[in-house]
Amino acid sequence: NKEDKTDRKFIHQGIAERNFERKFQLGDHVKVIGASLENGLLLIDLEREVPEALKPRKIEIGTGRLIEG
Repeated sequence: NKEDKTDRKFIHQGIAERNFERKFQLGDHVKVIGASLENGLLLIDLEREVPEALKPRKIEIGTGRLIEG
């Protein structure tokens, strides 16, 4: 009966069971070190490794005064 089909009310509608793919662009120097699936949630462990050449450096600056003696 057509009337029965339009009168339905859904409290919960599940996700279709099919393959899907999701891609993420990671920032520079970020790598995936692990992943797990818990209670339907995908947990991804990331690590950021900045190369020494890109890390800030501390450079001592002298006063430029000459001491005469």
